[in-house]
Amino acid sequence: MNKMRKLARSVREYKKYAFLSPILMMGEVVMEVLIPMITASIIDRGIEMGDMKHVALMGALLVLASFISLFFGVMAGRSASIAGAGFAKNLRQDLFYRIQDFSFANIDRFSTSSLVTRLTTDVTNVQNAFQMLIRMAFRAPIMLVFAVIMAVRINSRLSMVFLIALPILGLGLFLIMSHAHPVFTRVFKTYDRLNGVVRENVRGIRVVKNYVREDYENRKFKSVSEDIFRDFSKAEKIVAFNGPLMNLCVYGCMILVSWFGARLIVQSGNGALNPDGMTVGQLNSMFTYVNMILGSLMMLSFMIIMFTISRASVDRISEVLNEETTMANPDSPVTQMKDGSIRFDHVSFSYSGNKDRLALTDICLDIPSGATVGILGGTGSSKSTLVQLIPRLYDVTDGTLTVGGVDVRQYDMEFLREQVSMVLQKNELFAGTVKDNLRWGNENATDEEIVAAAKAACADEFVRKMPDGYDTWIEHGGANVSGGQKQRLCIARALLKKPKILILDDSTSAVDTRTDAMIRSAFRTEIPDTTKLIIAQRVASVEDADMVVLLDAGRVVACDTPANLMKNSAIYREIAESQKKGATENV
Repeated sequence: MNKMRKLARSVREYKKYAFLSPILMMGEVVMEVLIPMITASIIDRGIEMGDMKHVALMGALLVLASFISLFFGVMAGRSASIAGAGFAKNLRQDLFYRIQDFSFANIDRFSTSSLVTRLTTDVTNVQNAFQMLIRMAFRAPIMLVFAVIMAVRINSRLSMVFLIALPILGLGLFLIMSHAHPVFTRVFKTYDRLNGVVRENVRGIRVVKNYVREDYENRKFKSVSEDIFRDFSKAEKIVAFNGPLMNLCVYGCMILVSWFGARLIVQSGNGALNPDGMTVGQLNSMFTYVNMILGSLMMLSFMIIMFTISRASVDRISEVLNEETTMANPDSPVTQMKDGSIRFDHVSFSYSGNKDRLALTDICLDIPSGATVGILGGTGSSKSTLVQLIPRLYDVTDGTLTVGGVDVRQYDMEFLREQVSMVLQKNELFAGTVKDNLRWGNENATDEEIVAAAKAACADEFVRKMPDGYDTWIEHGGANVSGGQKQRLCIARALLKKPKILILDDSTSAVDTRTDAMIRSAFRTEIPDTTKLIIAQRVASVEDADMVVLLDAGRVVACDTPANLMKNSAIYREIAESQKKGATENV
């Protein structure tokens, strides 16, 4: 129930339509319930007695009631549609905005494909259930109650046949719901896998074609599709019992009403009105009310099935909405940073929060403002983890990390990340022009500032050779530029922020050594006061750094100038000599 209340907050400005729909629906039901009574009067008091004036009067009343019912029905449907669409729009926004507030630790809990499914398929299921709730969930019970009252009013003894159908229907629906729900839950998890397979294939389609793995990808997709088909078929087979069960109850009641109603008409004596009998018009009305009652029960059964399907979606959406971010701004956040100095004071970090499984252990570093620091280490030595703590993408598990003399946890997070510009190991460009992508660093940047940043990143030369220069369209993910060009555009984007700290996480791996040296030279002249942290695989990329940090298994094993490390660190010397030897052999 708490989950439903939380989701209901997304109705917001569409509450008016959500409340209006049931009210209009009630007007439609009242008119529909009156129509059989009018029909009975036409038959019994008009046709049977030959009173054509009564037939004309009741006929006009019947037409009026039908039009009023139609009006209420159309307006109720319109209100429900607006409320349902508005609710889905707000719910998607709430989910998306919530995801934007997630820390990296929160995002790690959900796969990308799972979040996409929750924003699309799951929201659609909940929207359908909500729309049915404000329409059928009110219409069916009201119709059921009114129709039963009218049926009892016509003949209380004959209306007892409904007592036979209700227990059968109730037990059957309970069994269907209890068996179908676990299967639907499994189906939506399989949808996550399907989205993951499609996303991975589309993003890596060039690799797939290069290695001629289309058949393998087709088999992988077919396997997941068959899992969905199998589970959905199983669920639908269970749900399919709902139709025959309803038909059994409907036709069973119709047979009983026909049998006992005919006997009552005969007892009445040629259709004459009799308190203990029944007229032809009343039997005709009773048939209509039977259809209304059982139709209402059928609506309720379909609603139960829909709610069974949407229940799994509600749980999955609630998981995202209820996820508490692992990071939050302090009560009085700091919004001033005196410089770009960085200090790691016995910092340890674990992704899981388990101190027995640390990714970084007892890191102690003191980096002065404006320094250029190289970070070297083997694969899995936690180089990226180390720098991701600085803009507070993750929080330290133990120890203290300060920037500008202030603990990073005391800064306003938005302000901190504005001051720390990071070019991630996995570069990402967005669909838009070159200018659009660069202005992610500073949306108010002038054309001159954009060109200056591009020149510093050695990107201006190739951008000007593009068909439309800085107005050239970049495909999603930077598909129409090379890896080296993508890296240089991302560096230019980071420089536009004019940060106090610039972090390059292996961000020049796809450029040649000459271009790498030119970029580093530009850093010394263009941003001399910015603290620069450069994660690299090549010793040449950090040989002119003020200091080099050597990591191994999440620990600092050496930290000194490149010259001193060459003399005193066997590991650094081994890396440098092996790379120089490889370069000589390649020549």
